[in-house]
Parts: sequence; structure tokens; C-alpha cells
Amino acid sequence: MYYKIALIATAFALLGGCRTAPIHNVSDAPVVVAAGKQATTDDVKMAILRAGGNLGWQMTQTGPGLINARIALRGHTASVDVNYNTKTYTITYRDSTNLDAGGGQIHKNYNGWIENLDRDIRAQLLLI
Repeated sequence: MYYKIALIATAFALLGGCRTAPIHNVSDAPVVVAAGKQATTDDVKMAILRAGGNLGWQMTQTGPGLINARIALRGHTASVDVNYNTKTYTITYRDSTNLDAGGGQIHKNYNGWIENLDRDIRAQLLLI
């Protein structure tokens, strides 16, 4: 009987661990715009703000070349910094609540949110 309880407890522990993954940051992604165009710092800023806003992120300019983005979904929150210039942008984890963050790991849904934000930023940059 104890063997079965230990086996079930181990299975639940392993399944619970599957919900986390390494924190995904986007490092020095190139700013790619439409052919023949050149992006200004303001163009890049506006593309990032539009992308985040389209996806429900609260976007706040916190300094030159720096935007804080925050999203809240179903009791979970995540905050990232988006550093940018005319050549690259970087999305870096800042903090979160209710996303099992710790030891470089986070709930896997967070990574999906970051991938969506990155994809939308790239799409908005191509509209410049």
C-alpha cells in the first residue's frame, strides 16, 4: 500500500514539474523594417508599444530606450523590460506573481506570452 502511495505522489510531483520551463528572454533581436526603410528610435518605440497594447500588455516608457511591459491574466501577472534602439531590442524577465517562478524556471504559459510579444513586435516593425 505504501508503495502505491509513494508511486502516486511521485507521479503528481513529476506532472506538476512539467508546468515550468526555463525563463525565455529575447536577446538582441534585430530591428528589421520594410525594404528601403530606416527605423528611428521613435519608430521602434511605437512599434513595441503597439505590439504590447494589441496583446493586452500595459506598456510604460520608463526611460530612454526602455519600456516596462506588464500583463495580468486570470490572477497571474508578469512584468518584463524591453530595451531597444534602432538596431536591436531585448525582452528581459523582471518579475511575476502566481507563475511558479524560481531557479530560472517559470510557468510555461509565460514563455508563450513572450513569444507572442516578440512575434508581434517583429510584425509591427515590418510596418515601418
